[in-house]
Amino acid sequence: MIKKLDWYIIKKFLLTFVVTLSLFIIIIIVFDVSEKLDDFLKKEAPVSEIMLNYYLNYVPFFLNLFSPVFIFISVIFFTSKLASRSEIVATLSAGVSYNRFLRPYLMTAFLLAIVSFVLNAYVIPHSDKIRLKFENKYIRNTKEDYTNNVHSQILPNTYFYMEYFGYGDSMGGGVSLEVYDKLKLKSKLYAKRISFNHKLNKWHLEEYLIRDYRKDGSQKITRGRAMDTLIPFNPSDFFRHNDDVQSLDIFELNDFIEKERMKGTENLNYYITDKYRRYSSPFSTFILTVIGVCVSSKKSRGGVGLNLGIGIFLSFIYLFVIQYFHTYGNTGRIYPLIAVWIPNLIFAGVAYYLYRKVQK
Repeated sequence: MIKKLDWYIIKKFLLTFVVTLSLFIIIIIVFDVSEKLDDFLKKEAPVSEIMLNYYLNYVPFFLNLFSPVFIFISVIFFTSKLASRSEIVATLSAGVSYNRFLRPYLMTAFLLAIVSFVLNAYVIPHSDKIRLKFENKYIRNTKEDYTNNVHSQILPNTYFYMEYFGYGDSMGGGVSLEVYDKLKLKSKLYAKRISFNHKLNKWHLEEYLIRDYRKDGSQKITRGRAMDTLIPFNPSDFFRHNDDVQSLDIFELNDFIEKERMKGTENLNYYITDKYRRYSSPFSTFILTVIGVCVSSKKSRGGVGLNLGIGIFLSFIYLFVIQYFHTYGNTGRIYPLIAVWIPNLIFAGVAYYLYRKVQK
């Protein structure tokens, strides 16, 4: 049963967490506006789109990404206040065990972990699509995006090559498309120019030649000045930023990883790391909550300020360790699943040590 003690701590926990998030929202928006104001003015971005399409979708992603740290600081702040008023001493002196005292903290952490996972896996990716659309229109200079020597496997046994392609006009040249039957070349398409029709979602080829290789060794050659075709990929695939993977929900991300694995993309480990991060991040909520309680539940002469300083210091260490091992996961130097869980294992050990040492 949830008793008065549980409700008291849960309310304190959630209220402090919400206030902390609100303060960070204001700080994030102020700094981001000052950084991107020139882009907004230069491209005449409407205020309604800036607030509704950009910040309404950008801030939740940022806050959810760092929510374990905000939870950690919130726990230390309000628990230190409880300790400074001798409320924790009175609770434990009344016969409440330290494990029982931890229970409402873990209940709240469990609730926040579920919310964090749902946001990470399903909600934020869909809102992120709106944010990326805004960035492509008003912040990123996509007209200057250009790539060359594109090699990609777009389907099983189907390989695509293009000498160059520009994102601004969606035009390229030097195209070849090869289709294999196991190891034997089945057909090959050449085209001097290629363009993409965004409305029809079709590719347009100009001055093309198709060679179909028959079983008897002969060839069938087809020439033409222009043709439309449904080559199964989008120009945005050439110019995808690593961070754009955040706009994919967990199901879309799994499909995307399989397609990129088939293509042999260089950034595959980055996408796999992001996938496992979405599962590991909610567990850090429990670990940091336990650390926060153990650090701040003892009344100290330094008061709330000292405990909060310790909490902020540990938060920086936590973020550094996460970034350090995620970098190794992104580059493939450590298998992504291991890379994203090492920080949790390290801090789980710290949490267990502090729990064993804390005055009960």
